[in-house]
Amino acid sequence: MSRYWLMKAEPDSRVVKDKDVKFSVDDFEACVTTAWEGVRNHEAKNIMRDQMKVGDKVLFYHSNCKTPDTANDPTHPYYDAKSSSRDPNSEPIWWMVELRFKSRLKHFVSLAMLRSITSVTSVDDLAQLSANSEDDQNQLSYLTKDDLKALGAMPLLNRGRLSVQPVNEGAWTAIDKLAEKGGWDEQIKPKPKKGVSRPGKSAEPAKPKKSTKRKTEEAEEAESEFSEKPNVDIGPATKAPRRSQRRKT
Repeated sequence: MSRYWLMKAEPDSRVVKDKDVKFSVDDFEACVTTAWEGVRNHEAKNIMRDQMKVGDKVLFYHSNCKTPDTANDPTHPYYDAKSSSRDPNSEPIWWMVELRFKSRLKHFVSLAMLRSITSVTSVDDLAQLSANSEDDQNQLSYLTKDDLKALGAMPLLNRGRLSVQPVNEGAWTAIDKLAEKGGWDEQIKPKPKKGVSRPGKSAEPAKPKKSTKRKTEEAEEAESEFSEKPNVDIGPATKAPRRSQRRKT
């Protein structure tokens, strides 16, 4: 049975130790399959090594930028050559996975929108978030109470800095609905109901493999958002370009 994950990358150029850590959904779509190397957080590493399986799905998420994205999941953990382990017979410290791009979201889904949606106390209160829609109707009426509960439980809304994190099935389904149906002004930051408290904040893995590029793990997030969801499926490991080699020309 497939599980769901969210993995972050920065779409805008930023140089760290003489390396540009930029990797956008456009870069991902261009290379189709990529090794997700450079993760230097032990919790994120453990998720990739111990929990991600071939066939899992992932949301590709743009962080530390004005407009981010989403995706799905592919094959087993990869050995990361940047591991500091000196004994070839010992367990490597760092791992990575291989992700395969699948598709983009039909509608832009922002982090601000998810926060606003999960700030309401009932499904009826969602009407306010549709105030800017063309017919001023509650275009978000397709969301259920269970959808709101599942979205509110996402680690993204509660401990957003982790670059690799789980997504519960209900939240995946709700985001898929939002991406497919829309129903709000995607250019205007939605305003939550007055007096309502706001709770807190998705590509694909494969096999152990060496990597060459260090990816920054916990970059400060600006207004991070989902704009498009590259659907990714886990499959057999293939020789894929690393993120350090996937820059568009």
